[in-house]
Amino acid sequence: MQLGTFMMPMHDPARDFQTVLEEDLESVVLADRLGYAEAWCGEHFTSLSEQVSSPLIFLATLIRETRQIKFGTAVVNLPQLHPATVAAYVSMFDHLAKGRFLFGIGPGGLVSDIEMFKVASAAERPQMMLESIDMILKLWQSDPPYEIAGKYWQISLKDNIWPRYKVGYMSKPYQRPHPPIALSLVTPNSSSAKLAGQRGWLPISGNFFHQRYLKGHWEMYAAGCEAAGRRPDPAIWRVSRSVLVGDSQAEAEDYLADPANGLSYYYTYFVNSFQQRGALHMIKPDLALSDAEVGMDNVKRGLTIAGNVSQVVEQLAALVEETGPFGTLLLAGHDWDNRALWRRSMELMALQVLPRLTAKLSGRRAAE
Repeated sequence: MQLGTFMMPMHDPARDFQTVLEEDLESVVLADRLGYAEAWCGEHFTSLSEQVSSPLIFLATLIRETRQIKFGTAVVNLPQLHPATVAAYVSMFDHLAKGRFLFGIGPGGLVSDIEMFKVASAAERPQMMLESIDMILKLWQSDPPYEIAGKYWQISLKDNIWPRYKVGYMSKPYQRPHPPIALSLVTPNSSSAKLAGQRGWLPISGNFFHQRYLKGHWEMYAAGCEAAGRRPDPAIWRVSRSVLVGDSQAEAEDYLADPANGLSYYYTYFVNSFQQRGALHMIKPDLALSDAEVGMDNVKRGLTIAGNVSQVVEQLAALVEETGPFGTLLLAGHDWDNRALWRRSMELMALQVLPRLTAKLSGRRAAE
């Protein structure tokens, strides 16, 4: 198993934007130094809780600050951008990163972004995403003239082409034929998971819903692979979870118990978000709870893997037992309101938890 990070990023908007940006950047540099394999970052335009409007711009500032970590967009919300714009930006980023890039895409889900950009209904946005990525791939696969007709976009470039100077040409990515494409997964028995399997894309399961839904993601992904005649490989599955590792159980518990910390804000945000959608079941630690009984504290405890090194190893081993094997554990990036604690948690994950977890899982497989 590899380690990675996934950040929305999410911060209390009362905190200074410059400060939290620097902390988010620092967390990726630290992850690279510790040997984490990947760093994924989200895209939101109209939220002061999630202020990275371009993961490509954010991650580009880290290319020369890091050595080996791969950068992922989680995700570029394709219905909100013109396909030619995305194709050009992603191609340039892939060259700047010399291939250390994973192209995560999605249909968009932040309600205020959807309203701002006047994009289609929930039923149509996945269709827009598919049309967009198909157009992007065609632009990368061909030279002008470009004539790509779709339901939502029309791409035409035929009159202003200067072959000698390559005016009218779209650049191709560094990775050929293109960077690996990844799709984010949220809903139970996700049709997006089946689509990812059919298309040969990387599946990424998020961290802001209960882990009972993870197994369904893999089952749908595997069904998509099998429908396309492809053998499903769990090594490509990315699973994100909130994990806090303390030097002691008491240290982790003291932070977890604080109702005013960054983790508490994070889960308050998602309780409200799922409540607005009429989907509190996604975040309930126990489906027997009524909606009225769902609060930030029990959600926080139900969705966060926390404790000392030994406790976290046991909880992660139980997660793998429940979901089946996966290739990369993406640690959800949280607000560094306690800077020393969160930095230490990343260090303990890489230096102590992962080796012990790997040995435990290997021993379990050998005994089967």
